[in-house]
Amino acid sequence: MKYAWVFFSVILFSGSAFAERLCITAPIANIRSGPGPDATILWKAEKYYPIDVMEKKGSWYYFKDFEGDEGWISSSLVGNESSVITKKEKCNLRSGPGSDAKYAVVYTVEKGVPFRVIEEKGDWLNVEHSDGDQGWLHKDLVW
Repeated sequence: MKYAWVFFSVILFSGSAFAERLCITAPIANIRSGPGPDATILWKAEKYYPIDVMEKKGSWYYFKDFEGDEGWISSSLVGNESSVITKKEKCNLRSGPGSDAKYAVVYTVEKGVPFRVIEEKGDWLNVEHSDGDQGWLHKDLVW
């Protein structure tokens, strides 16, 4: 039994078992192939883009995103603000927390749009995009 606990502890506390959810706080951030400003830029991500940090190396974070893509980002470009990203092809943002007629569709967004979470009501999230647009999204539509 003692060996089972040691094995469980190693799995539980290993770097691969740890993931901290953070989000990008800069208007636009470079996602890089390695930890450092000279590493190749793989793509750019916008403000509120959520990431799961898998490893820390100096002032750099190695992460995975909602699609399983991986990259490195400077810790100066991220924070722990609550954020989500749309994971469905078309997502309706509504005027309130519900899909009935009293909560009209304010606008529709595509997959991959990040938002800051302002408030939660049941299965609904009041969110804000970096451009200031706000609305309500159902939790099933986001990561």
